[in-house]
Amino acid sequence: MKRFLTTLPLALFAVLCATLAARAEPVRQDPYAWRNVRIGGGGFVTGIVFHPKERGLVYLRTDVGGAYRWDAATRRWVPLTDWLGMADVNLTGIESVAVDPSDPDRVYLAAGTYTNPRAGDGAILCSSDRGRTFRRVDMPFKMGANEAGRGNGERLAVDPNRGAILLFGSRAAGLWRSADHGATWSRVAGFPAVATSASASVSLGPWTQPLGIDLVVFDGRSGRPGEATPVVYAGVSTRETCLFRSTDAGATWAAVPGQPVGLRPTRAALSSDGKLYLTYGDEPGPNTMHDGAVWVLDTASGAWRDITPIHPDGGALTGFGYGAVAVDARDPRHLLVSTFCRYKPHDELFESRDGGATWKALLGTSSWDYAGAPWVLGNSVHWMASVAIDPFDSSHAMFTTGYGVFATHNLEAADSPGGHVVWSFDDKGIEETVPLGLISPPEGAHLLSALGDIDGFRHDDLDHAGLQFAPPPRLANTESIAYAGGSPLTIVRCGTMWKRDHGVRAAVSRDGGRTWTPLASEPPGSGGAGSIDVTADGRIIFWTPRGTPRAGAEGMPPWMAPPMVPQRTADFGRTWRACVDLPAGVRVVADPVNAGKLYAFDAATGRLFVSEDGGLSFAVRCAGLARVTSTAGGFGGAAGVPGVLHVVPGRTGELWLETRTGGLWRSEDGGAHFRHLAGVEEAYSLGFGKAAAGRDYPALYLAGKVAGEQALFRSDDAGAGWVRINDDRHQYGWINHVTGDPRVYGRVYFGTGGRGVVVGDPR
Repeated sequence: MKRFLTTLPLALFAVLCATLAARAEPVRQDPYAWRNVRIGGGGFVTGIVFHPKERGLVYLRTDVGGAYRWDAATRRWVPLTDWLGMADVNLTGIESVAVDPSDPDRVYLAAGTYTNPRAGDGAILCSSDRGRTFRRVDMPFKMGANEAGRGNGERLAVDPNRGAILLFGSRAAGLWRSADHGATWSRVAGFPAVATSASASVSLGPWTQPLGIDLVVFDGRSGRPGEATPVVYAGVSTRETCLFRSTDAGATWAAVPGQPVGLRPTRAALSSDGKLYLTYGDEPGPNTMHDGAVWVLDTASGAWRDITPIHPDGGALTGFGYGAVAVDARDPRHLLVSTFCRYKPHDELFESRDGGATWKALLGTSSWDYAGAPWVLGNSVHWMASVAIDPFDSSHAMFTTGYGVFATHNLEAADSPGGHVVWSFDDKGIEETVPLGLISPPEGAHLLSALGDIDGFRHDDLDHAGLQFAPPPRLANTESIAYAGGSPLTIVRCGTMWKRDHGVRAAVSRDGGRTWTPLASEPPGSGGAGSIDVTADGRIIFWTPRGTPRAGAEGMPPWMAPPMVPQRTADFGRTWRACVDLPAGVRVVADPVNAGKLYAFDAATGRLFVSEDGGLSFAVRCAGLARVTSTAGGFGGAAGVPGVLHVVPGRTGELWLETRTGGLWRSEDGGAHFRHLAGVEEAYSLGFGKAAAGRDYPALYLAGKVAGEQALFRSDDAGAGWVRINDDRHQYGWINHVTGDPRVYGRVYFGTGGRGVVVGDPR
């Protein structure tokens, strides 16, 4: 391979890369078997929908992790959207799900994660085989499956009398209609303008997010099979007049008289005897609600009634909202409603057997089964955005939380003296964690994961859920994790804590992650999080934390705080020394063999820094590497992330640099020179694993673009050739934090943007 020095002009480099890509041969494919590393749940399930005509057919949606269908035969959830690739990562958030009551084979997903300018438009995914395959229909507006109000709904609905007709309530573009099973769509001109007004939005610090129409309900009783249903209801997330009705199949709309105002609708359910039940909150959720209510509309008489649960002593239950309502298809007076943002002691589920005249709180006297995911024990029930009663079995009900799904099969026990409803964490097959880092050390557990929201895990068994890292500390996000190259049972990690928690946000383990000791202190001015590494001998730790917010910006999100320069401690946090030779925000990477050698890549200037004295000083080893600005990637758009520097396990001075726009660069002399790998056009994440038989160089695993193909690849010859190892059915949206297993050839682990940790092995 021809050698290119780092002083190659960037313009010439771009031309050369394009030429090499044009000449590249198609990549062959190796078959792999894929499965999730078992954690169980871990993310916000935003909706559950039972099919009303077929027993056991259930779908659920998540805010960032796609959609699932329940498989009654195997008693597990089956993911439906793993075919979405990196280019379509914005579609892995599901805003709404709808079934066709007249055809159990048809299901529809409203897909789109963000409404910000960098995100692409949303799409309706249409399936006629229960989600095994989908037809994608692009929509001319954005969706917000991971934004405010994401637990509201359902926004998407199918006409129960004429399944070809669908309605979708968008966030910022009004009401849309399809008359051909979702193949084409047109805007409903007659819907009130409040759906696109400023009142149908919410302010979140420096941002405003649209909410628009957040629920659509067909009244199937008003029509006949084969004809469009005349009466339809739609709710707008505004504190003004919010519920509208059409009596001409959606052509014209008018406000429903007598409705309550001052709160936003969150969910609605229509009973078989014509009662429309609605839950409300002062905010759309899921983060905050301070007030709420439950109301019922008698659609025959037009009368409204406040049926909000009250405290047993007769006083109002206040300080939170209401998230969801469900009506029993077998008994129209049997209801369930959930509170929302009732953080103390936890959200509550209320049951009524008399149409809301009286209510009974269920969870305080319930029993709980956490066998499927023991880490859930101790997590309070929160974000109960969706509640559902099985239309074929009134004793079977489900509710969602911010970390998964609970189900019961003995709901009737609540009506027996001393009876206990038993709730099980029903998440077999659901994996919605967001990994922020993965390591596979050569000793101890094969895998350790750093996760968003739920800290992280030592995975002693890839197929069975375990407990989180043992506290202290208990982190919210573990944002970075690393092991010492020459002492691999020494592991360090850093991250953030929930506001209620206090303590040092970095820790060290000497036993491969079984137990942890918080560092003695944080560097002055530290805001936690950032990146962390440890020298090969496990003695010196380098942490690049975020700083604290600037004066006047205390309300900014933590990830927007200014970065600090890397910090060095040789006594596990008792004292700290700033690495003043390095720019703020750069990540220090330890050589895996030489404890005195460290590296740091400055993506903003394209400079590589090296230390030969254990990090006491750093000097520029080379300049002229491609500059990579810190632009949004993943869900926010297609721009990518700054370049990431890697060391090769077990080898000193061997460096690889991954860049989104510049592909892969390799140095074999400690960073003095780099050469570019032909054929690799884009590199998103790079990892190393056990060498192939007869080879002495670790296998490389790459999420990126090779020879014009965006996929996951393996190279057994140090990047000279690549094979694709995933397929079109297993793309998982955004693939990141790729790492091979140093003890099992061919095994690769990677993180996703909401489908958990995935492991692959050659077939």
